[in-house]
Amino acid sequence: MNTNTDAIEQKQLFGHPKGLFYLFFAELWERFSFYGMRALLTLYMVNVIFEALAERDYAAAAVYSSYGSLVYASTVVGGKISDTILGMRRSILLGGILMALGHFVLAIEHNTAFYLALALIVVGNGFFKPNISTFVGSLYKDGDPRKDSGFVIFYMGINI
Repeated sequence: MNTNTDAIEQKQLFGHPKGLFYLFFAELWERFSFYGMRALLTLYMVNVIFEALAERDYAAAAVYSSYGSLVYASTVVGGKISDTILGMRRSILLGGILMALGHFVLAIEHNTAFYLALALIVVGNGFFKPNISTFVGSLYKDGDPRKDSGFVIFYMGINI
């Protein structure tokens, strides 16, 4: 696939490739998922998952820190699989689907479902995160002066 010819043929929206805005909203919701999970995860574990344990604060902190570190560590493996097997588009789609499944599985009140949900979110993020920024860059031809402003728009989705 030649991304340079794809960039020429793309439909435009506000002077940028239309795909930028899809990626903007995908990244916005991925970050909402991550930071929302960080805000609620410890409270949920202390009050629901580990309520019977005397040392529930320590258990919750261990799971929370493991989750947080694995979300970022999984991007190494996800990026390698993307580069060698799946490609950017499939990896982003697979990552988004796995993260969505993980959030749906969180609705099941069972310890095994809880850990399965966290695993799905971690693996999904591993496929999603290392590829989406690269995909933004591939929307533009080499030397396109709009590329910098495209990344600014994209990173506004992260900051929102």
